[in-house]
Amino acid sequence: MLAFLAWFIVGIKLLTFAVWGFDKYRARTGGWRVPETNLLLLCALTGCVGAWVGVSVFRHKTQKTSFRIKLVFATAVNLLWIWLAWQS
Repeated sequence: MLAFLAWFIVGIKLLTFAVWGFDKYRARTGGWRVPETNLLLLCALTGCVGAWVGVSVFRHKTQKTSFRIKLVFATAVNLLWIWLAWQS
């Protein structure tokens, strides 16, 4: 069970990174974009590492201050629920 959980968490991080890259690609090509809510939800559901690496690698969502504040909040939510899970 623990191995499955570890692989699930790694998978979410990789998925989040990939979605960030996809959204950047779509922003450049003018296609359908991933809603910001979905990006933030992925971050809050253990994908914060993938989100921040995506921000850095793709230089995506770096100029939008309101989104960056939400991203920090989603990261805090992620850390909080991990801490709560660790306590039980």
